[in-house]
Amino acid sequence: MIDPITVEVIGSALSSIVEEMGEALIRASYSTNIKERRDCSTALFDIDGNTLCQAEHIPMHLGSFLELIPHIMKRHPVAEMRPGDVFCGNDAYEGGGTHLPDIVLAEPVFVDGAMIAWAVNLAHHADFADRGHAHIYQEGLRIPPVRLYRAGVLQADVQALILLNCQVPRERLSDLRAQMAANRLGVRRLTGLCAKYGRDTVLRAGSALQDYAERKMRAGIAAIADGVYRFEDRYDCPEVDGELDLSCAITVSGDAMTLHFEAPAQVRAGLNMTMTALLSTVYYAVKAIVDPTILPNAGLARPLTVTAPAGTIVNCVHPAAVNGRLSLCQRVVDLIFGALAAAVPRQVTAAANGACFSITFAGHQPADGALWVYLETIGGGSGARFDKDGLDGVHVHMTNTSNLPVEALELEYPLTLMRYELVDGSGGAGRFRGGMGIRRVYRADHDCHVRVDGARILSAPWGLAGASAGGMASVSASVPLDHGSGMLRCGDLIEVVTAGSGGYGRPEQRDPTSVARDVAEQRIDELTAREVYRAGGAGS
Repeated sequence: MIDPITVEVIGSALSSIVEEMGEALIRASYSTNIKERRDCSTALFDIDGNTLCQAEHIPMHLGSFLELIPHIMKRHPVAEMRPGDVFCGNDAYEGGGTHLPDIVLAEPVFVDGAMIAWAVNLAHHADFADRGHAHIYQEGLRIPPVRLYRAGVLQADVQALILLNCQVPRERLSDLRAQMAANRLGVRRLTGLCAKYGRDTVLRAGSALQDYAERKMRAGIAAIADGVYRFEDRYDCPEVDGELDLSCAITVSGDAMTLHFEAPAQVRAGLNMTMTALLSTVYYAVKAIVDPTILPNAGLARPLTVTAPAGTIVNCVHPAAVNGRLSLCQRVVDLIFGALAAAVPRQVTAAANGACFSITFAGHQPADGALWVYLETIGGGSGARFDKDGLDGVHVHMTNTSNLPVEALELEYPLTLMRYELVDGSGGAGRFRGGMGIRRVYRADHDCHVRVDGARILSAPWGLAGASAGGMASVSASVPLDHGSGMLRCGDLIEVVTAGSGGYGRPEQRDPTSVARDVAEQRIDELTAREVYRAGGAGS
């Protein structure tokens, strides 16, 4: 047995290690998507690939971590691994990933000649632009787990192969180096922890932390009344015509929970989710509802069973395209919240903006003709809570990237941001108001290609307990767009309006004298969230 105090101390140390890895990656990176928007994640895994600790960055990225280590060990025997080996992968079917821009680096950690853990990080390389999304072969370079470094020596031919398939190789090389630095820091910190407390003590503490997360999850589930809870919603995006019907059935039995999803067959568009994407979404949503203080490790998943028919958009099979899977993941969160609203109404929110609106520009710099690619994801409304208004203009649930400052955008790319504002009235009315969406209007200052992905264009984010739905999203441009894609000429404009969110409670129940207090409390929430984010603690 290991005493609880030691477990707590080592658990805090593991959390500090992954947070420090994340800050190192962000500070050392080159691209705006990582250094400014913080589109990356870091984690430590045990030797079997179970999550020991994940930094509180992007919940979605857990999906790219879940199966990576098993895929590595399937291809590369542990007995042949050496200190300084680094494996690189991104494929959604043969590499454990969820979409190709998320490139993962994993480095085994050795202590006293034995492998004890893995240091892992992921960075979203905003590179594979202006591509089709009928199937995964169109979406970018597929990388199964391969050695990028062998015993500390760079495999230059592997790196050259990766960079040759990238549109902006200078950014990719610099960001890959930043990922290497982050993992090396994680290895050094973890070996130092083992030197201080002993390898066996650290390993036992890792197991105890997973057991503790399982106990907390089971206790939280046990507090929910047994039963079957169902919810249905619709999903739309510019890549497909019409709307797709989704449903979720959640069975609570004692201290265990089963979640079953039904959805249409996978489509020839980049919105499909792999099972690992579905799992990471479920783990986030259930943790957020049941007990947000549960440690983010593999133990929390043990009481949960997740099922969905293979070959559907929520559990796709090869060769389905997956580039925009995050937007559908957001809707899955809404399904889970909607289903459990009947069981634990005070622990859920109304529907959030229900999308991950992204806009990608690609073109050539006017000065030297160099190719540039810029990706941005745009926030929206956060659903109203049982006792508070929703937050305005924020990233919600599965995405947690930061806003790119206007100055950085216009300094690095031939784009001008003409308008950037909250959409008044887009928060659903209720006893507590839903959060408002965002309007961004871009002007192309040089010819470029543009692509917009999003959702809630045809349906509104629902409210709870008699509240109104939030405002819907829209995309408009001064040129025709084909399923969200088109060419902008110099001076052309494109406007993206993201959805608001649903309210909570009947509007007539709102006490007018409490409005000022609600506004003040919301402002405190927003400021606190920003301070937590700056400290590296945002996320789930």
